[in-house]
Amino acid sequence: MTPSLARTLNALGLVAISVPLLFAFTDQFVNHDLPCPLCLLQRAGFVAAGIGIALNAIEPRPAHYAMAIVSSIVGAAVSLRQIALHVVPGTGGYGDPFLGMHFYTWAFVVFVLIILGSAAMLFLEGQFEPEIGYQRPRLAGLGLFAVALFALIALGNAVSTVAECELGLCPDNPTTYQLFEGQPAQGTPPDDGGSATAQ
Repeated sequence: MTPSLARTLNALGLVAISVPLLFAFTDQFVNHDLPCPLCLLQRAGFVAAGIGIALNAIEPRPAHYAMAIVSSIVGAAVSLRQIALHVVPGTGGYGDPFLGMHFYTWAFVVFVLIILGSAAMLFLEGQFEPEIGYQRPRLAGLGLFAVALFALIALGNAVSTVAECELGLCPDNPTTYQLFEGQPAQGTPPDDGGSATAQ
C-alpha cells in the first residue's frame, strides 16, 4: 500500500468517525437530549481516536494508529460501562434508541470497528516507506475536507461540553446548560443549602 492510498483511506475513516459525533451533536440540539457524563467521555474517546486518524490523513505513522486504538479501547470501556448500567431489566435506557440500539451501544460498535480497522491498517507496512521523490505531504482535497469537518465537530462538542458542565463536574442527568443558568442578582447572598452551622 502506498502512503498516498493510506492517507486517502484514513481521510475516509476520519469522515466515518465524524458521522456519529455529528449525529449525537445534532440530536443534542434538535431533540434537546443533553449528553450524560459517560456520553461526554465517549465523545472524548471519538475525538482522541479521530486525532490519531487525522494525523494519519496527513502522514501515516504506527504511533498514530496506536493513539486511535488506545483511545478506542478506553471509549469502548466507557460504552460497556454505560451498557452495563442499563442492561438490568426495568432500568430503561438513557436517551432514545436509534435503529434499535441506544447511542452508547452504537458507540461501542464504532469503537470496535476503529480498533479493527486501525489494526488491519498496521499490517500494510508499505504505507510507512517513503515514496520515490518524497516530499512532505500537504493537506488537500478529501484529506483537508475530512480534517476540517472533524475539527469543526470536535470544537463544537468542546464548546457545548463547557456550556453544559462549566468547568466543574457534569450533572448525572443534565437538563440545562449550567453556563446559561440564571446567576444570583448582585448583592444577593449565595444560597448555602439552608445550613447555618457546620456539623
